Amino acid sequence: MIAIRPRPFRSAALICLLVLTPVLGASGCGLSAELDRESNPERTPPPSPSPAVVPPTSTPPPAPVTSEPSATVSGQQPEGCPTSGLRFAADQGDAAMGLRAMGLDVTNCGDSPRELHGYPAVTVLDGSGDPFPGVRTVEGTDQVSMAPEDPGPRPLTLAPGESAHAALYWRMNNTSGVYLRVAPKEGDDTVTVRPPYPLDIGPENILGTTAWQPSERR
Repeated sequence: MIAIRPRPFRSAALICLLVLTPVLGASGCGLSAELDRESNPERTPPPSPSPAVVPPTSTPPPAPVTSEPSATVSGQQPEGCPTSGLRFAADQGDAAMGLRAMGLDVTNCGDSPRELHGYPAVTVLDGSGDPFPGVRTVEGTDQVSMAPEDPGPRPLTLAPGESAHAALYWRMNNTSGVYLRVAPKEGDDTVTVRPPYPLDIGPENILGTTAWQPSERR
């Protein structure tokens, strides 16, 4: 009789295959497979690396270039009522889709009526009080894109304490005028007014003005 010797290596391999095949699938029964199974029992694929997230910068966008105002600009409007009996003021303005607007008011601060007719005379000045290069002022708003229609001139008589209003329109640019040199009309004495905010009008631009209109009573 021929004795049949057992083949332990093949039997062990077969046992491993039969027992672990449902769990391991094609992973085999080596040490690396076991460690992998313990660390990832659900057999989910490793997540793909996420792209590096760059935190948003807190640096604000560069501000428009603006000339620093000078304390020695000539012709600045004095406190109280000027000798002309007219006092000018510019409001804080408004902006929409590149169109800029600023109101200009004149008040009769004297003790006698003042006649007013037509358009204000306005010149944009830089921080040193010099005319801003390239800016043209025109009567009316036709040359300023998207500006409202100019109501046109009308004769006005301002009693003491009464005011009239005109609007200034321009298109946005990246440099700013700091002062306005204004007069009731072309040829009258001028004063220099500093608006609450500079005009971001820039060179080679047009400033359109409406005619003087009675201010709304408050």
